[in-house]
Amino acid sequence: MDAGNKGSVREECVGDGVFVYTLERGGIRAVFSNWGATLMSLFVPDAAGESGDIVLGFDTLGPYMDGTSPYFGAIVGRVANRIARGTFSVDGERYNLPVNNGPNTLHGGNVGYDKVLWQSAMGSDWEGPSVQFTYQSFDGEQGFPGDVDVSVRYTLVSGSELRTHMEARPLSRSTPISLAQHSYFNLAGHASGKDVLEHRLCLGSSSYTPVNDNQIPTGEVTPVQGTPFDFREEATIGSRIREVPGGYDHNYVLTGSNFASSAALGDEHGGDKAMGTLHLAARLWEPSSKRAMEVFTTAPGVQFYTGNFLNDVIGKGGAVYGIHSGLCLETQGFPNAINEPNFPSVVVRPGETYRHVMVHRFYTLQ
Repeated sequence: MDAGNKGSVREECVGDGVFVYTLERGGIRAVFSNWGATLMSLFVPDAAGESGDIVLGFDTLGPYMDGTSPYFGAIVGRVANRIARGTFSVDGERYNLPVNNGPNTLHGGNVGYDKVLWQSAMGSDWEGPSVQFTYQSFDGEQGFPGDVDVSVRYTLVSGSELRTHMEARPLSRSTPISLAQHSYFNLAGHASGKDVLEHRLCLGSSSYTPVNDNQIPTGEVTPVQGTPFDFREEATIGSRIREVPGGYDHNYVLTGSNFASSAALGDEHGGDKAMGTLHLAARLWEPSSKRAMEVFTTAPGVQFYTGNFLNDVIGKGGAVYGIHSGLCLETQGFPNAINEPNFPSVVVRPGETYRHVMVHRFYTLQ
């Protein structure tokens, strides 16, 4: 499907009900699958005009489908991040989930949204080429209450911007919902052989949620000033990572950015007050390629993760992904928010709609 200067979208059937979609516009080419609503590849140009794939992933769908992928590029949920001890209460009723990360539930349990087949449809209109994935999550799935209709739409809204629009509607019971897009980025290129410690990062946050030994927030919201978590001013990721046991895997509180974007977002991202306000969460760039990325979101938090548990994963083209080969900037609700009354609530009730929008903007530095 071709929309002229609005770009194009192509569909390929690669198995029984499994499809791969390629969206192209301007300098961006993005490849998705309806298994896990997954971003498999993302090609953007460097300062020399050479296009390169900047997300970690696999050449085939096998590792995504057999559960060995470490969430590369997937939509995770029903609740992203960790739920302490795999249990919570809603409206006085206790729910128990499978634990799959030490004593905790991570990214929705053993079979989260990253490990299921979504329905899909491609489109191309005035906004640009897009693909929409939908999933009907059932009552009791991984222990969560209620039926939920979930949708994710990826759109190349310009030749430099990818928008991810996530929605979920509980149909029968109140339930926690917090979705995240779990891509691992390396702006030098996924197969560059470089880790991300020389990337330079700025985060629009003056506070974070410290964690205990099981990576569960303590319930405190702590200023970043004077700590290795302070990225309010641009800094090299590796400059202080040794001061953080295990590396960065922490939620930053977003209260509106405190630094400037490269340019204002266009009107194509607005128009629905229910989404909340898009604010600039992070800016990242890499010195050798001079690729830069900005992340905008409507979510209250962003989990900054430096690929601490990557252990020589064999990826696309035989690339080996070792520790710190990629980083994640997962905008989402706060970890374990369902058990922390002082955190923004992630409970969504029948008749309400959960909405979460991200925009990734790409450009190069001179």
